[in-house]
Amino acid sequence: MKVFRLFLKWILIPFGLIIMLLYLFDYDYLIKAVRTIYLNGQTTAYLDDYKVFDNRTIASAKPQPWPKHIAYNTTPATDSLNKLHEKYSSVAFLVIKDDSLWHETYFDGYDKDSKSNSFSMAKSMVSAMLGRAIMDGKIKSLEQPVGDFYPEFSMGLAGKMTVGDLSSMSSGLNWDEAYYSPFSITTRAYFDENLRDVILNLKVVEEPGQYFKYLSGNTQLLGMILEKATGQTLADYLSEKFWKPIGAENEAYWQLDSEEDGLEKAYCCIASNARDFARFGKLYKDFGKWNGQQILDSSFVVKSITPRFKNDWMYGYGFWLLPYKGKNFFMLRGHLGQYVIVEPNDNLIIVRLGHERAEKKPDDPFRDDIYGYIDETYKMLK
Repeated sequence: MKVFRLFLKWILIPFGLIIMLLYLFDYDYLIKAVRTIYLNGQTTAYLDDYKVFDNRTIASAKPQPWPKHIAYNTTPATDSLNKLHEKYSSVAFLVIKDDSLWHETYFDGYDKDSKSNSFSMAKSMVSAMLGRAIMDGKIKSLEQPVGDFYPEFSMGLAGKMTVGDLSSMSSGLNWDEAYYSPFSITTRAYFDENLRDVILNLKVVEEPGQYFKYLSGNTQLLGMILEKATGQTLADYLSEKFWKPIGAENEAYWQLDSEEDGLEKAYCCIASNARDFARFGKLYKDFGKWNGQQILDSSFVVKSITPRFKNDWMYGYGFWLLPYKGKNFFMLRGHLGQYVIVEPNDNLIIVRLGHERAEKKPDDPFRDDIYGYIDETYKMLK
């Protein structure tokens, strides 16, 4: 009995006080963070975390498997590429040349059908959905004010913010893009079960449409606009307009903020596989056309993979842009090193998925592992 009383005094009572304080100061989302992330031995979101969250299915229909190149897997990875895979714990690496699988390797128990979290690669897909909503007449143009959909953003500086500003990361919203702080709004957005209210409480504090500033809140608000404009969930709209028409081989999952009538985390968290992620690279490489069908307006694709701002050469509308060694790459890019890297002139797509990535550099928006995957692929292709 004495031991039990001591247990109550030193364990249960302090634990209960901590829980109470979290609710009192509006940090109760951290309870979900502990349960889903920290108790799984992680310090941030991870590749398989879709398994511990609620999800909505992105349905597939008639699979269109990638054809295999005549030289499929005949050229081994370079020693330097293998070292990159080992150093950063890759789980998938694909090279698609001339629309055919040229090189394909999986690690750590993953295979061609294994799902993993895309993280911010989803932002590019949401931007594609914006282009399709404009094409469908659901949204007027990139210049349509956000306030047309959410009156909370119709006054003052917020009244100047457009859907294009959200897609091009130039909204002026007061968002803190901090992944590892448990108290940042980025962390709250990942675990809060009412993500809609989190976003609608944001304020526009800088002039929109002036320069690039990467904020996940931009894409989440854009996703909410797409949901309202189309009358469909994001997962259903993505499935109908993209996943099915471009022949995804597997259904995918999109993480939700909660179980009942949940809202998709638009800024991240589509769980799929390397082959199906690559399809968005091909779609944009081919200016929105897939097997003769115009899925996206070609002018929207061109605008998406062209810098919006002269001094912010690294970003267009939803896509990262990298001029490197006389070539022009565009890419989908996500936390921990999820990449779909495309060089249209070489008809080349590189997909890398994995657990880690290189350290961020103060003078370069692109990390060294990206350059490594590109350089070693071109060495293999020689």
